[in-house]
Amino acid sequence: MTTRTVASATRPGSPGSLRLSARAVALLVAAGGAVTVGAWVMNTPGVYGLGGWLTNAGRLTGLLAGYLLAVALVMMSRMPALDRSLGSDWLARWHAFLGRYVVCLLAAHTVLIIWGYAVTAHTGVVSETGTLWSSYPDVLMATVAFGLFLLVAVFSVRRARRRVAYETWFYLHLYTYLALALSFAHSFANGAEFVSSTFNRLLWSALYIAAVGCVVWWRFVTPVLLNWRLSPRVHAVRRENAHVVSVIVRGNDFTVLHAQPGQYFRLRFMTRDGWWHTHPYSLSAEPRRDYLRFTIKALGDGSRFAARVRPGTRVWMSGPYGAITAEKAGGRKVLLLAGGIGVTPLRALAERLSRRSGRAEVTMLYRANNAADLVLRPELEALAAKGGMRLSVLLGPPGDQSDPLVGTRLRSLLPDVADREVFVCGPPAFVTAACDALRRCRLPDAQVHAEKFAVEV
Repeated sequence: MTTRTVASATRPGSPGSLRLSARAVALLVAAGGAVTVGAWVMNTPGVYGLGGWLTNAGRLTGLLAGYLLAVALVMMSRMPALDRSLGSDWLARWHAFLGRYVVCLLAAHTVLIIWGYAVTAHTGVVSETGTLWSSYPDVLMATVAFGLFLLVAVFSVRRARRRVAYETWFYLHLYTYLALALSFAHSFANGAEFVSSTFNRLLWSALYIAAVGCVVWWRFVTPVLLNWRLSPRVHAVRRENAHVVSVIVRGNDFTVLHAQPGQYFRLRFMTRDGWWHTHPYSLSAEPRRDYLRFTIKALGDGSRFAARVRPGTRVWMSGPYGAITAEKAGGRKVLLLAGGIGVTPLRALAERLSRRSGRAEVTMLYRANNAADLVLRPELEALAAKGGMRLSVLLGPPGDQSDPLVGTRLRSLLPDVADREVFVCGPPAFVTAACDALRRCRLPDAQVHAEKFAVEV
């Protein structure tokens, strides 16, 4: 199971789909931030006294929090143009990063506004807080919104996240939409930038309509339309070893998805006790017109349930997601670095790349603690036997003499590693160690494409 991160109307991978670089996205976000600060400047003709400085600093932090909240929403909308260009890992990290900043800015906004009003009115902070709550109903709504944001932030802290079920964490996140609505209403009711400026109100409304529209379209409407059209069902469940199964899904016409090897889908098996579980699973074979295969290891409750699902079960699916695809290789030589169950998307990628041996030389290094942890080994050996790639299976615990990620052993095993496009997939510790080893081999970050597999509890 994986934890991963102007929109085209086409699906990811389809001809003409828009591509955005991380730099272009950063510039767009910065430009929007500059416009937000500009709106504050235009509606702040003068600042006088300590109370004025505190109050206006509070206005600015509130505006920036509202703007970054909309940006964070778009980053997790699963918009193909972003997901395909940047990858789910990148988007998830930046969503979490922006979320922390939003909470900090909201806290600063609350403290600065109350303090500024108290200084101006020559009253205490506690007294002024009561006055704001009793005199401005929208302030009470904003307080509820901040409390909801804070609650979600607390449960998103890594230590707390590990102690709650994925579904609990996911459904708790839905409260952010209520908080979003409350904070939006508060901005229009009390924000000096909006009370007297129709243009600012229209611009702010357009920002939030666009952000919410992206979420509604890509996370809800698109999956409904696709599932209605494809009618996917479980065709077979095949056991690969004691802890891993392959689930084969068939449907009407999967070509409309434009799915690529290396990508993943979010699956929900529609049974009485499984319909409310949704988890990301990678394609472990090249997608075909009526055939998708997912190879799943029993890590959390959802993945253990997948081993018990029966043929004929309806599947609710959304995707494809992920930016680790064959086109990233270009015409370069390729290294596939797989750790444990992380081999599944790289196996699909190897199948695609092995047919391009005239353009790219493919080498796979597959590492596992022991032979029992190897997955899909016969298929990988069959691909290697056809001459499409070279396969090296390395067994042993991390850090032992067979570990290629220690020191510069990777360069010893593959002297031309710095000339290759590298795809890495596996547990978080493996991916981190692999990326560190590749940096020691002097590979630019642009040549390394990584995705982490982790437990979702």
